[in-house]
Amino acid sequence: MDNKRRDFLKNACAPVVMTVLGIPLIEACSTDEGTDNNNNIGGPTNSVVTIDLNATTFNSLKDVGGWMNYQAEQMLLIRISSSQIRAFDNRCPHQGNRDGWSFDGTEFNCSYHNNSFANSCAGGLSCYSSTIDGNTLTVTR
Repeated sequence: MDNKRRDFLKNACAPVVMTVLGIPLIEACSTDEGTDNNNNIGGPTNSVVTIDLNATTFNSLKDVGGWMNYQAEQMLLIRISSSQIRAFDNRCPHQGNRDGWSFDGTEFNCSYHNNSFANSCAGGLSCYSSTIDGNTLTVTR
């Protein structure tokens, strides 16, 4: 009977340990490559944010290449051209951090684990629809 118990523990323990510890470990190191990047994880579906680009808070968006982490609305904003500003969810897909962003001109970098994400809507960050009308930016997420 002792051999049966030993065999059972030998065969059952590894899957139990992997189930308890393995899945969170695997998920913590995964990326969002190959997923739908318009999944709106930053806010409710179809919420609209209107931004007055004349406000001093948004001075960094006046020039092409300018960007900001707009934490009040949980978005990363980048000026692509005189008529386009891209808006992304500022939640890092790796662990959900929102406040440790930098931008090198082509990629956003999360300082917590040094993950980089392209400034295109095909990158790993959720991209929102945005339009500019005069000095008003409207973002739909």
